Amino acid sequence: MPTCSAVELVFSFPIRVYWEDTDAGGVVYHAQYLCFLERARTEWMRSRGVNQLEVRDREDLAMVAKSMQVEFDRPARLDDLLEARTWLSERGRASFVLAQELWRGDECLLRASVKVACLHAGAFRPRALPPWLVEAIGAPMEKVDGDASR
Repeated sequence: MPTCSAVELVFSFPIRVYWEDTDAGGVVYHAQYLCFLERARTEWMRSRGVNQLEVRDREDLAMVAKSMQVEFDRPARLDDLLEARTWLSERGRASFVLAQELWRGDECLLRASVKVACLHAGAFRPRALPPWLVEAIGAPMEKVDGDASR
């Protein structure tokens, strides 16, 4: 599990909390955090030149969340402006792991680790990461501690 940290060279994606994201008390509903993380992962891929729809159609390749660990530390609330940080933490033959953190200002609200499997889209069977994808996602980054508040 990644830790809250000031990681350099991470992808950052802004997220605003809307009414639809919250429960009756104005606090983000726990399952909605998964949507926030998914958006950030998709935009992380786009920032690397990978359009998942085109890749599925052109290469019969799908990238799906295989497993996820999430640690909730603090709640997000209605109208908060959040920052989702994403970086590659591991890369295997047919999968990779993304570390993600959700921040409100200088406060880390959530940490997640998401294993993404590479599949043949038509058969939903594992396949090796193609060389162009290995190049696009880059090398895994080590955690860089920099948040003295934890």
